[in-house]
Amino acid sequence: MFRPLVLAMTLAIPICASAQVGELRNDFAIGINGGYLLNRVDFSPTIKQTWKGGETFGLTFRYTCEKYFSAYCAIQAEVNYANMGWKELIETSDDKYSRNIKYVQVPILARLAWGKTAMVFLCAGPQVGYYLSETEHRSGEWTTMNLLLRPNQVTAQYGKVVERKFDYGLTGGLGMEINTIIGHFTLEGRYYFALSDMFNNGKKDPFGRSANGAIFIKGGYLFDIIKTKKR
Repeated sequence: MFRPLVLAMTLAIPICASAQVGELRNDFAIGINGGYLLNRVDFSPTIKQTWKGGETFGLTFRYTCEKYFSAYCAIQAEVNYANMGWKELIETSDDKYSRNIKYVQVPILARLAWGKTAMVFLCAGPQVGYYLSETEHRSGEWTTMNLLLRPNQVTAQYGKVVERKFDYGLTGGLGMEINTIIGHFTLEGRYYFALSDMFNNGKKDPFGRSANGAIFIKGGYLFDIIKTKKR
């Protein structure tokens, strides 16, 4: 499902860049966004987890450049704060473990939207992020025996700080937008797939992969700075 979405948005970029196809527009809007995310980290060797929740919010910048048949083509950029990390599912003891990892994230999205007052849209593109801070949360006895009972005896993650501060990957999703005289209201779901690892992954390192994967549910509000005048 995700690959066709990326392909569709990749095809939208040259449409926006063309000056001779479709109805040209010059709309620029800015606003805010916020919501909730569910994150897991893809570890190799595997660490059993449940989805860890966290908050996300930030700024949105959108430039709509063209109406191509019934589709509005736009480029959207965001600067967001996101509380990522992971939460382990420990079934061999009463120990509990989770980690919050805070990032600033910048997705650059191609966006296609259909409709007028009520619109549906899909978006996709690359995303980069930078590590801000992290905190570990532990509870339970945390005895040597309990650690030995961990699946595959994987314990190298405990106390191990993020070694690769730069995070990057692909993101995309779909949503709806309501347009009013006071601005644009949006609601969307989005998925982020990291291509980078947070820990070093050399032959002597404990993890071959340690990449984020997150589901975002976000709402937003934008208002027009520049709006194409109706003919």
